[in-house]
Amino acid sequence: MLSSTGIVIGLIVLYFISCIRILYEYQRGVIFRMGRALPEPKGPGIVLVFWPIDRMVRVSLRTFVHDVPEQDVITRDNVSVRVNAVVYFRVVDPMKAVLEVEDYRYATTQLSQTSLRSIVGQVELDELLAEREKINRRLQEVIDQQSDPWGIKVSLVEIKHVDLPEHMKRAMAKQAESERERRAKVIHAQGELQAAEQLAQAAAMLEAHPMAMQMRFLQTLVEVGSENNTTIVFPIPLELVRPLLAPQQGKSQEKTGSA
Repeated sequence: MLSSTGIVIGLIVLYFISCIRILYEYQRGVIFRMGRALPEPKGPGIVLVFWPIDRMVRVSLRTFVHDVPEQDVITRDNVSVRVNAVVYFRVVDPMKAVLEVEDYRYATTQLSQTSLRSIVGQVELDELLAEREKINRRLQEVIDQQSDPWGIKVSLVEIKHVDLPEHMKRAMAKQAESERERRAKVIHAQGELQAAEQLAQAAAMLEAHPMAMQMRFLQTLVEVGSENNTTIVFPIPLELVRPLLAPQQGKSQEKTGSA
């Protein structure tokens, strides 16, 4: 009797030991007892699973990172592009993640692909390239709203790369080059306008002070002479020449009258 009792006790102890499950801090366990799920998930720590009547499904609460493969998308302005993204999501309700969907990770990844194609197809190419943050937020809201019944929280969606066709890249390069040329011409015209304004102010100041022009001539002569030039072209003001030309003009008029 003692030996059989010891065997029974030993078997019971071994049974209870085999029923022990340890869940990490980031894990929760959804237990099905006789096919029915218990009201609350278990864990973390030590959990007793009384098999064969109990079955436990482990659910991780850590953030999953899913790389959405490249999707062929046609934008609203009929441009074919290839777009890929990355999605960050985690389980906030283990019961829904197990009971409402067969495989929450696979379902979320497929939802991410379809949402990416749908959202990108509703925007134009310029908006896709210039307002990527806005599209990321829109993607995050759409995926999070549709995955909420599964107990999934989508925290972030980022478009990683937009691959354009070669002809579109060449067209955009030409557009950028033309834009830079336009800006260069505008800047050059603005520089000419500012230079003309400054020259007009300088001319007004020199007109009020004639000796300033003479000083400027002399300074120019010094600058030219310092370069060891053999030929110097120096302008002479008409005010200096007119007194010499006046007698010549008078004599020519007298000859014309006598003739």
